[in-house]
Amino acid sequence: MVNCCGLVSEKNEPVPLKSISVELQVRDHVASVRSCLQYVNEEERPLEAVFVFPLPADAAVCHFSARIGEQEIVAEVQDRQSARDQYDDAVSSGQQAFLLEESEESSDVFKLSVGCLSPGQNASITIVYIIELSVQADHALRFCLPAVLNPRYTPAASAAGVPEVSSASVIPYTLSLSVEVRSSDRISRLESSCPLDPLEFLDAQHTHASVNLSPGHRFDKDVELFLYYENSHQPSAEVEAAAPAAPSGSLMGDPALMISLYPEFPADVMSSLASQGEFIFVVDRSGSMDCRMHHGNDAQMRIESARDTLLLLLKSLPMGCYFNIYGFGSHFESFFPQSVVYSEDTMEEALKRVKSMSADMGGTEILQPLKHIYSQPCYPDHPRQLFIFTDGEVWNTKEVLDLVKSHVYSHRCFSFGIGEGASTALITGMAREGSGHAQFITGTDRMQPKVMQSLRFALQPAVDNISVDWTVPEGVTVDMLSPPINALFQGQRALIYAQIKGQSSGKTEGAVTVKYRLKDQPVTNQLQFTLKPTEDTGLTIHQLAARSVIRSLEQEERAGGADTENIRKRIVELSVQAGVSSAHTAFIGVNKDSKQTVKGPLLQRSVPVARMFQMSAMRCAPMRMCAMAPQMAFCSAMPMAPQMAFDSPVYEAEPQKDPLLQLVSLQKAAGFWELNASLAAVFGKTEDQVTNQKAAQVGHMMSSSDRLMIGPVRVFDVCLFQVDVSVWATILALIWLYAFKSDQQDEWQFVAMKAASWIRSQKREMIFNG
Repeated sequence: MVNCCGLVSEKNEPVPLKSISVELQVRDHVASVRSCLQYVNEEERPLEAVFVFPLPADAAVCHFSARIGEQEIVAEVQDRQSARDQYDDAVSSGQQAFLLEESEESSDVFKLSVGCLSPGQNASITIVYIIELSVQADHALRFCLPAVLNPRYTPAASAAGVPEVSSASVIPYTLSLSVEVRSSDRISRLESSCPLDPLEFLDAQHTHASVNLSPGHRFDKDVELFLYYENSHQPSAEVEAAAPAAPSGSLMGDPALMISLYPEFPADVMSSLASQGEFIFVVDRSGSMDCRMHHGNDAQMRIESARDTLLLLLKSLPMGCYFNIYGFGSHFESFFPQSVVYSEDTMEEALKRVKSMSADMGGTEILQPLKHIYSQPCYPDHPRQLFIFTDGEVWNTKEVLDLVKSHVYSHRCFSFGIGEGASTALITGMAREGSGHAQFITGTDRMQPKVMQSLRFALQPAVDNISVDWTVPEGVTVDMLSPPINALFQGQRALIYAQIKGQSSGKTEGAVTVKYRLKDQPVTNQLQFTLKPTEDTGLTIHQLAARSVIRSLEQEERAGGADTENIRKRIVELSVQAGVSSAHTAFIGVNKDSKQTVKGPLLQRSVPVARMFQMSAMRCAPMRMCAMAPQMAFCSAMPMAPQMAFDSPVYEAEPQKDPLLQLVSLQKAAGFWELNASLAAVFGKTEDQVTNQKAAQVGHMMSSSDRLMIGPVRVFDVCLFQVDVSVWATILALIWLYAFKSDQQDEWQFVAMKAASWIRSQKREMIFNG
């Protein structure tokens, strides 16, 4: 296995990959991606090129072909070892051959071998893959075309043969991208992290549109697209006709059905947050975390952003829950021997250790800390919530995912990919197998708002008790192909695949009833579908369904047992039948019609793929802002309160340095602030200035107490606490947050919630004490 990423000369000079053109076709919630890679052998000798490159983790490669001059070679799926042998035989005999195979350790890394390119010869490689589009917190469907492949850390004690994908400096090739969208729902808009031409609607209903990436884009960063539909929560059922040549009764020989389920959470559920749980934060402290988040002048180091995020998380936890923090690299350590009760003392102890965290723990070995965490007993009535932060540069992804899956019923896993190049297989896989939610922090994205969104998900109730029932005519049956769904959180969508078997002499319609429970309330959705689709829409649903079955079989095989050989045979059989990639197959194409064989020794080359922190200033400016999380029900401030804050002599213009984290760091675990010099400094005042203004402020509030709100607090409540310094300090902090940091409300929403709860508790205590 070549130990570098890409087609690199012996002097590490980038050679033959010249350009990449991509055609993206989106149909509702899934996409088909056709990538064409242009190579030229500029050497004076024949060349064997090896290109190690990233694909999205859940992609199903379904086509691979090569064009040499006027000759096109279409590859076929074969058993991996058989395909390798055939490739080696062809190359050794001077024939042109092409081999595409998935990494044995991670499903988001592929190796393409291009054999026997004559001097000066051009080769055009076409790869087609299909993928489910992930849903973002603002309901957008996200597509990512990865340009960056970070090195995968390989421990010295690991088995030989694991590809260590290293990097080169700057990618010399360019990218062209065209996008076509067809949907049963009305398309609202399409946004991107890179410049796009204007979106063009191709029908009056706005269900068909196209757009292109602006010309001249250098493919030096991931290209992200965000697609918005008008009725994103509407469930749907789509049937796809069978492959004409496939035998009836096989997966490809019967119609396939895809159900989209994206539950909508009512406002009362969104504002209903649990106060119990065990929260375990697992932070990557390997050397790569000492890189910058992006290439802007104000970019933080990854580990620095992680420290700030931990501060927000620790301040946002509910009193009485349990928590712990782990750091990992070549080894791991935890702040406490086991999770401890969240209190002022334990919070302060943890914050002291967070401040000293650095990227000083060597490589990236996440398996051992996870094993240690899972070995710890869970606390009754405190569901375990695992938050994992990593730039995703691990080598044993599949082993990690199997471990997470084996403990799915004891915890939920929320994962965060930091920086471009984070392994999509690892990040999305941990969230999927742990029934959680995955987030990627790329470009100029801030880590904190995305993490706080996930904390909201962890504290909210989930959709559970999901069942699927079929109503079909006699002679027809429906077989589920997707694994059971245990839970869905706010912002998660499920695609369910099924195979329709048999024939009906009469009725041509069927129905599916999807039931689930949300906060103890039953919800039912019934969808109609046709049993005999007439429109030829391709085989995307069939191939994605096959991919789903293959992945389940691969996990079953890795779990071990007496039937592993039969499972492997089923994987190969289904992969060949559906024409999609798997861990045990590869695409092989040989130019058997070539009249001329290549003579002489072959040079071996690889094509560079840049690492995020080595890229130059060529990067395109982000065009999309992070979406704000939905506002909490109690956070609707009346306009007059912030205005009062601006007019008040207590407040002056916001200091140059953003003091939000400083304010948050001063909050006590119970939710209140103390009036001291540090808090006054956040407001740009001395402690005496803030204290002396107290009476005037209260008097102003009392004159308007029948109609004013300061975030979640009625001003009348403030008047009851004229003499309570801590309540006054907490009110000031809330006013400041709403006045100066309203655009970052998704970061401090839980801080404000704790403050409001504490103020209410003080009022109740005062009334109770008479």
